[in-house]
Formats: sequence, C-alpha cells, structure tokens
Amino acid sequence: MADDVSLPASDAGDTDEGSGRIWRGLKALLFGDGEEQSLREQLEDVIDDHEHDDDARIAAAKGPSTDLTPLERQMLRNMLHFGEETADDVAVPRADIIAIAATSSFGEIVSQFAEAGHSRLPVYQGSLDSIVGMLHVKDVFARLAEDSGDEDWSPLIRQPLYVPVSMGVLDLLAEMRSKRTHLAIVVDEYSGTEGLVTIEDLVEEIVGEIEDEHDDEPVEELVAREDGVWDADARVELDDLARTVSPRLAEVEGDVDTLGGLAFVLAGHVPKAGEILLHDSGWRLEILASDYRRVSRVRLHPPVAKAEA
Repeated sequence: MADDVSLPASDAGDTDEGSGRIWRGLKALLFGDGEEQSLREQLEDVIDDHEHDDDARIAAAKGPSTDLTPLERQMLRNMLHFGEETADDVAVPRADIIAIAATSSFGEIVSQFAEAGHSRLPVYQGSLDSIVGMLHVKDVFARLAEDSGDEDWSPLIRQPLYVPVSMGVLDLLAEMRSKRTHLAIVVDEYSGTEGLVTIEDLVEEIVGEIEDEHDDEPVEELVAREDGVWDADARVELDDLARTVSPRLAEVEGDVDTLGGLAFVLAGHVPKAGEILLHDSGWRLEILASDYRRVSRVRLHPPVAKAEA
C-alpha cells in the first residue's frame, strides 16, 4: 500500500485557492469561454476568491489575512462599478434641495447657511427650475466680516455646472475637476431641475457616507416596532419595503420608487403629519413628519385581520 502523503498546510491552502480557477479553466476548455471576461469581471472574481479564502481562515481560527481588509474590498468593488453610474443615480433629489431665493435679504442668506450647514447653496429665481447660480459660505462670511451694510449680494453669485441626468459620473468628476466647481445642477430633458450633485456625493459612492460634526445622527430607514408596526424613512425604496415588510406595499400604479412617493399618490397631495392613508393591501400609512414639500417619516400599520363570521 502506498504511503499516505499529506500536504503541508501552506501547500493545501494554495491548492484550495487555485481550485476555483482550475475549475473555471476546465469549464472553458470543455464548454467554451462564451463571452470573454472583462477586466472588471476578472478583478471581481479575484476579490471574491480572496473573500472566500478569508472566511475559510476565520472559520479555521487562523484569523483574517492582513492583505485586504473587508473595507478595502468593498471600496474596490465600489470603484469597479463607479463608472456605471450616472449623475441621476448619485444626485440629491429635487425634494431634498435646500436653495436660496434670489429675493432673499442678506440676513436671510446668513440664517439659511447657518441652518443648512452646507458650504454651497444654489440660488433660484421663482422656482427650482430656474437656478441662476450658487453662493459659497466663504464669500458670504467675507461680506459679513466687512460689515458694509450693502444688501446687494448678487456679485457673490458663482456659476455651478449644469449637467444632464444621463451624464456618467466619471465624466462629471472630470468636469468638476477641470472647471474647479464642486456643485452641479442635474437637469432633465426639459431643462427642469432634477437634483444636485457635489464632489462629496461622488466620493461617497466609493468610500461610503462621510459625516462631519454638523451632520445629524443617522436614522435607520426601517425600524421594527411591536405588533408588526414599522417606522420608516420616507426615502426608503419600495423594493426594500417589499423585501423587508410586505411585497404588496410595492404594488402601486405609476412611476413611484419611494415610500414618500407612495404616500403622495395615495393622498393626491403632500400629506400632513397625522394623516392616515389606506393602501389597497390593507396597510395603513401614518404620516409622522412632513412639510409643505415632502413627507419625511412614516409609520406603517399592518392590515387588521377580519373577524370570522
């Protein structure tokens, strides 16, 4: 009988690591390549293999490798898919834009900057569909320090970028860098304002949310309460509601993507705090917080079971 041969631990690990690639090579040899893998797909496969190897090391009590951390792997994945997104994908929605009316006094502008906590705010004439420029907080504070008493702040207006919803984020980032402008207004085919993008929004697509000392504590989008009740951010996607709460909540006519949009469709107007809306599924939407523009927080009550006759 032949002697049993055991591989050293390092050789066994190398064998496991290569097994996936060997199997893919055999499949290609037997069944053909089909479409040739792109460089992006090859890089994703390498990251996935590394992740599986890391999970195996942890399960074997060896500890994770010191090569790539989970955060680094996630950032690499984000970078690989960054170029697939458009300005519309990353933009702050129109309903969330904080802007300054061109008719505002200088004192009102100072107050608005203090309340918003942003470094740049767009300026509009009449409505958000007519954005005429933007103000930078440095220019406003410089005028404030002068204490000249001059109420004409129009010389402080700078020009943002105006970009179509279909513009790729890589092109947008290059444009922002070349024009040295960190704010872009995203416009639709009718030149109406669709949203707003800053350089920070683009960076966050790769590294995740960036919060500073002035940002509010993040609120969970969906919070389960007792008796099947849910508290939800109105910006939560209906697809996420369908997966987490009930598939029937995503059943709505029209082009609606979010819970806030669903509330608007059911009410026929922007509902006020305290209103309760009935969905066809039997779920009730209690509006917890809203303003004249949009709903911000909703409580979902499950259908009431019908008593048996």
